[in-house]
Amino acid sequence: MVFRCQRDSWARQFATRVVSCRAAELRPEGGGEPVRGFQVVLEDTILFPEGGGQPDDRGLIGDVPVLRVTRRGPEAVHFVQAALEPGAEVLLSLDWERRFDHMQQHSGQHLITAIADQMFGFKTTSWELGRQRSIIELDTPSMTAEQIEALERSVNEKIRERVPVTVRELAADDPDIETVRSRGLPDDHVGPVRVIDIEGIDSNMCCGTHVSNLSDLQVIKLLGTEKGKKNKTNLVFLAGNRVLKSLEQSHSTEKALTSLLKNGPGEHVEAVKRLQSSVKLLQKNNLNLLRDIAVLIARDFKSKPVPSQLFVLHRKEGDSEFMNIIANEIGTEETLLFLTVGDDKEAGLFLLAGPVEAVENLGPRVAELLGGKGAGKRGRFQGKATRMSRRGEVEALLKEFTSSGSPEA
Repeated sequence: MVFRCQRDSWARQFATRVVSCRAAELRPEGGGEPVRGFQVVLEDTILFPEGGGQPDDRGLIGDVPVLRVTRRGPEAVHFVQAALEPGAEVLLSLDWERRFDHMQQHSGQHLITAIADQMFGFKTTSWELGRQRSIIELDTPSMTAEQIEALERSVNEKIRERVPVTVRELAADDPDIETVRSRGLPDDHVGPVRVIDIEGIDSNMCCGTHVSNLSDLQVIKLLGTEKGKKNKTNLVFLAGNRVLKSLEQSHSTEKALTSLLKNGPGEHVEAVKRLQSSVKLLQKNNLNLLRDIAVLIARDFKSKPVPSQLFVLHRKEGDSEFMNIIANEIGTEETLLFLTVGDDKEAGLFLLAGPVEAVENLGPRVAELLGGKGAGKRGRFQGKATRMSRRGEVEALLKEFTSSGSPEA
């Protein structure tokens, strides 16, 4: 069946009747618990069911939101969360912004595919209409920057030429089908075969919704290529309003960077490079200072006339190396060390070091108290903690151990 949305991609409202309504569940695209609702079939629809690489439409049946539209043989199945009476006349309303975006990207893909084939012999093997950008998989190991530039220039010339885009419906046994570009029909396809013609450029078998003239695309921007599957190249593109939105976002980012960096857009990259160099130098100096502090802390502990059997230290600044330097400087043959770095109450790192047997017995208990995980060998047990607020409980456990030789149960 050819739906109303395929015969008239520009229709935004449409009156029809409910054919059937049955209870069903919908699994959200992002995962999670299934949503309970109803699968509704209508006599006809202006809401496109997903297919041909194009996502499904959204809209309303009356005032009931349509959460998904899928194709089941010759039927379009609308998922809603309110039951509808079979036989009832309803008014369909289309989410036009979403639909027109899909029309621009899909027709843009047809144009890019056709011109890439004509100019370079690169065949399209698949494509994806993404939420923010779209991808065409080309049967070539690579594309040069010059080829991308030439392709972009050519497709935009065709847009400026205002080339018509028309739809034909052919019988399945029509000999003209042999002249049409296609990757094949679905196994459950029934009814006439739909062909999208870009006048003088391309004829392609397709079930999707399209613009009626290439000028409706406004502009196409090729963002470059990414490595695809074996010997394939993914060409990334934007068409129409997505180009304008991307430009608006880039301009806003440029204005923000100009304000932060106190220079013009042409100097942003160099300014960021200088900042990165400064940050690397500061990080190196900070690391050296932490190492010096670790050594001084250890020497101060060792200088005491009667060193304690337990040494406890927490710092917000530091890392595993900082804690291990302290442990190395103090020595762990006779002293039990409990060192932590990070947030005072939440996440951080810990190190328990000391006599091998003591650390083996106490390490898992310490990790459990701190809500973390760790591992150890040769007298050291270290890991990540999520409840640094319980350091006091760990210290009490270790004090009990050093005073009695065994921790409390």
